Amino acid sequence: MELSILLAEQIIAMFLMMAVGYAVVKAGLFEAKDSKVISNVVVYICNPCVVIDSFQIQLTNETLWGLLLAMAVSVGVHVVLITGTKICSRIFHFNNIESASLIYTNCGYLVIPLVKSVLGEEWVLYTTAFILVQTVLLWTHGVRLIGQETELGIMKILQNPNVIAMIIGLLLFLTEFRLPTAIGSCISGFGDMISPASMLVIGMVIGDVNLAWVFRQKRPYLICLFRLIVFPVIAAGVFAFLGHLGLHPDIEYILMIVLLATAAPAAAMVTQVAQIYNKDSKYASVINVMSVIFCIVTMPFIVLLYEMLLYI
Repeated sequence: MELSILLAEQIIAMFLMMAVGYAVVKAGLFEAKDSKVISNVVVYICNPCVVIDSFQIQLTNETLWGLLLAMAVSVGVHVVLITGTKICSRIFHFNNIESASLIYTNCGYLVIPLVKSVLGEEWVLYTTAFILVQTVLLWTHGVRLIGQETELGIMKILQNPNVIAMIIGLLLFLTEFRLPTAIGSCISGFGDMISPASMLVIGMVIGDVNLAWVFRQKRPYLICLFRLIVFPVIAAGVFAFLGHLGLHPDIEYILMIVLLATAAPAAAMVTQVAQIYNKDSKYASVINVMSVIFCIVTMPFIVLLYEMLLYI
């Protein structure tokens, strides 16, 4: 219960940061396109710094096993999301944009700042497991799904700044190499920027969107129902069961981190990939905006449900 309340408080704080971004665009102080610069800072500097910093912890059997466990569960989540979306599509006839929005979540922009603020920087390590799995799938399965691309995006995966940061961080972690104080402080400083910068970007993007028009669209409500409630509720039930198996001393929190990533809004990257392949990026952005706003309520609810099931 305490954790879900803390999470709700942090999401509200992040929503207020997002509101600042929305307000400065509406006030004419900035334009929505200005968010691209801040977005690049988050993607190419802040996010990689947080990832590298999260690996600057002591290598123990528990930590290594926890990381592998988080990765295995993340793979399982994506298998269920892909399979579940295909099954549900037979009934609801999801198009490619809708399917991608159901499968891929905004686990980087939103979950890393949340985990860092609520649980602490050392727990971000387990978030990287989900991000790595999703990044690989997004540039292979996701690109084929959205853009009908037949070639695997191996180079795009390897060139992804988060993947590069994970490789560097993992090498530092496995070799137990500690960064010099000056470099470590620099990396931590950029990492501390991720929460306000990420929310500012989202708010500025929303500032250029007609929210009244967004909420008049009917189909995205169905997508948000599955993305934010149906799939996360199933995950909460399965994770609560796994939590009772005692697979790891910190299994409760490791699974909760993966659950947060599973319950996150639709990935902003779906919109970006749709833009690259000249697909319906406007519809993708509508789903993204709507799911970001709704997650303020749904994510604390999912975590509360998980805690209740875990302690039954």
